[in-house]
Amino acid sequence: MTRGPVTVDTREASVPILIFHSLDERGSVISFSPRAFRHSMAKLHDSGYRTLSLLQVVHHLHNHEPFPPRSFVLTFDDGYRTVYDVAFPALQQYGMSATVFLTVGEGKHMASDDRLPPQQGRDMLNWRQIREMHRRGMDIGAHTCTHPDLTRLPVERIEAEICSSKAIIEDALGTPVCSFAYPYGRYDARSREIAARHFACACSDILSLVTQRSDPYALERVDAYYLRPGRLFDLILTDWFPWYVRARRITRGIKRFFMSRMW
Repeated sequence: MTRGPVTVDTREASVPILIFHSLDERGSVISFSPRAFRHSMAKLHDSGYRTLSLLQVVHHLHNHEPFPPRSFVLTFDDGYRTVYDVAFPALQQYGMSATVFLTVGEGKHMASDDRLPPQQGRDMLNWRQIREMHRRGMDIGAHTCTHPDLTRLPVERIEAEICSSKAIIEDALGTPVCSFAYPYGRYDARSREIAARHFACACSDILSLVTQRSDPYALERVDAYYLRPGRLFDLILTDWFPWYVRARRITRGIKRFFMSRMW
């Protein structure tokens, strides 16, 4: 008896962790259109998709359990105000959540109106907004104090950047901080080891989907940059999405190789 082709349900074999920065129309590498974001979240919701938390992803990895079908993870790096103004209302509307990684600055400026230190010439979240999002189901993670490339720092500075940012957020929210994102996604053995001592997981800039082979302290993510214009976001709904991500990883690797040779 002949058998038909064996198919693999990619929705259970892998899960995408999406990374956004600012939701605006500036067209920069860290920008994603607010309109496209709202449309994309609505389409995912209407197609039966649900968000997982990073801790749920780690639970599935530790227990070697398949990921729920039609699931994805949302993360926002740095702490731009548009997370509160644009993303938060949309996610509340559709019963979704996300992890917001904060670059908190040096010193404990945690009064309600105190904002995170400015980056890229954009408005940042203040602590009142951060506390409100946390109360209403958004996870808050650490992203260092000053957003340095950790691979270029001495180990004492790496430890200070990671641990101080965690402590500041925990003091502000009164709850443990369990997740971390490496600035620029860059890490080495030293920064990974420190993150592993203080967090349940950490996110990298490796362009891929999370699978059972993933390292909880170097979780792969898909930058929203590769989902622009918004119509590319619809690939998430198809079996072509894992192949698209692989292709973009190859082209990004080639580009980085030639750029490194130029320098």
